[in-house]
Amino acid sequence: MKENIILTKKGKSVSGTIHLTGSKSECNRALIIEALSKGKVKVENISDAADTVTLLEVLTQKSEVGSQHSELKTQDLRLVNIGPAGTAMRFLTAYFSFQDEEVILTGSERMKQRPIGILVNALRDLGAHIEYVENEGFPPIKINGTLGNQQKEKINIKGDISSQYITALLLIASTLPKGLILHIDGELTSRPYVEMTLSMLRQAGIQHQWIGNSIHIPHQEFKQTSLPVEPDWSAASYWYSIAALADEAELFLPGLTAYSLQGDSVITEIMANFGITSQFKDGGVHLKKEPKPLGRKIFDLKSCPDLAQTIIVVCAALGHEATFTGLETLKIKETDRVKALQNELAKIGVKLIEKGQVYKLDCSEKFIPEKIFIHTYDDHRMAMAFAPLALLISEIEVEDYMVVEKSYPAFWEDLKKVGFEYNLIK
Repeated sequence: MKENIILTKKGKSVSGTIHLTGSKSECNRALIIEALSKGKVKVENISDAADTVTLLEVLTQKSEVGSQHSELKTQDLRLVNIGPAGTAMRFLTAYFSFQDEEVILTGSERMKQRPIGILVNALRDLGAHIEYVENEGFPPIKINGTLGNQQKEKINIKGDISSQYITALLLIASTLPKGLILHIDGELTSRPYVEMTLSMLRQAGIQHQWIGNSIHIPHQEFKQTSLPVEPDWSAASYWYSIAALADEAELFLPGLTAYSLQGDSVITEIMANFGITSQFKDGGVHLKKEPKPLGRKIFDLKSCPDLAQTIIVVCAALGHEATFTGLETLKIKETDRVKALQNELAKIGVKLIEKGQVYKLDCSEKFIPEKIFIHTYDDHRMAMAFAPLALLISEIEVEDYMVVEKSYPAFWEDLKKVGFEYNLIK
């Protein structure tokens, strides 16, 4: 049963220390690498994000029959239900394509609406045997890894689609008998996520060449090593948002470094525009709010789309009529995030106007209500992007508050540590 919460905050200052969970993006890559390495690679600081827990259960075959993320085994056919875990869906599609077993990979109703055709076509070109169980181009899919036999060494894939498709292919590349030459057609969206993947593979002993638009990973063995997972910069972004909306803010986030593999660490540069300084010392990052007039008007979020909701909500709340680009992938996430933002921002009188691939905020009719109800659309980032508005709005009711478990289970408890309060509504 879904439960809502009422979120409030007395005063407009925040201070404290927040220990963030491990990066979901890093951890999910590391777990696939660990599985492919046959035990040579060990993952340290595993995230407690629900998506990561689900992926770990599948890879270690520990799911209970009939559980939310049920994994049933009947004869030689295994049904793997990853629920709403989009990263797991993409990574496991590639992973199972050349494993010695047959599986049906499925997920939540929303997952069945999220396209997988581009990745499936690429894997089929390599020699994978994948069939659609219900609708062409969408999960669930039936993968017969026992029949997988590499047909090609070089394949093409579009660059302006989800980077998770590209990462899924790169993760399995070194285990393919002929290796892989992946040619990226057009401009690459979310480049930092691809760079993260290649960097983690390098840490595990897998070398690559990236020349022009082609990435070449030969067949090679993983080395004995450990992959430490850094705290989650995506989770950190909500604390930058809180600092930006507060009158005064001094926060410390241990474990984060200035030289992160995570593309979302760019939040330090983006939030500097809102007067938030980031000082790396004492084994983490210190955030501080300093008076600064808003100047930057255009934000290109192509390389960090998971920060879009956070930054757009902050701009809207501050009445900053900014323009945004690079939001193309938002429509195929946990929900259509563009439409969800438009719906919820309308509740404070702000319009997010779409013109082609450019989005502009119109804050001319912005107002701050006493109370507001936020729909989350089964999207963890909608809940966490709008929660900081409790600094400006007396009472916020957030729908289905447990949705944050997908990436940041401790979010609400962490808010309490800096003076937010919440009450459950059943």
